[in-house]
Amino acid sequence: MDFRDHFPMWDKLTAAQQQRLSGPSFSRTVGKGTILHDGSECTGLLLIRSGRIRGYILSPEGREITIYRLFERDICMVSASCIMNSLQFDITIETETEAELCVIPPDAFRDVMQASAPLANYMNEIMGARLSEAMWRIEQILWKSMDKRIAALLLEESVIEESTTLHITHETIANHLGTHREVVTRLMRYFQSDGLLRLSRGTVELLDEKKLRELCDQ
Repeated sequence: MDFRDHFPMWDKLTAAQQQRLSGPSFSRTVGKGTILHDGSECTGLLLIRSGRIRGYILSPEGREITIYRLFERDICMVSASCIMNSLQFDITIETETEAELCVIPPDAFRDVMQASAPLANYMNEIMGARLSEAMWRIEQILWKSMDKRIAALLLEESVIEESTTLHITHETIANHLGTHREVVTRLMRYFQSDGLLRLSRGTVELLDEKKLRELCDQ
């Protein structure tokens, strides 16, 4: 694999540093729904070659709340949180789809990051981006009503899937938003009665994206 796809500052590393990262790294292909990291061990730095993963936290009642989502060419840092003292998150990392990953062992990543300012700076940029996304989602939880959050998630899924026909269950939506499936089902039926979407088993077809966006902006 070309590590430049994940590290734009790759050429600023010395040949020895590049070898320290790439030499012990290994590929891993995992299926949908695989738990990659649950905070119990230091998995290492995950480079996403294909597929999609999400990071979520659990509410005291055991409900899942998605904090961020990562895609092809993204880097998952939380799985290497033991290396970075400033990262203290109890976040579970799970695959949303089948995924092909490259894993850089924690000791190799630690060695190079401690020696390379360009790599350390780049990882700080990623950390800032992830924090911004997490804060945005927390703001949604705090200030947005559930119907607006569901509408926003459906539009997000439409962009990701590049389709207005979404293969997503009410349970999955509830897990992303940290609510009960029954709440999602009730609001989705309201959306259907208003002509915003059409529901079928395991599928949601968006009929009026404009009104969904207007609902999000209210």
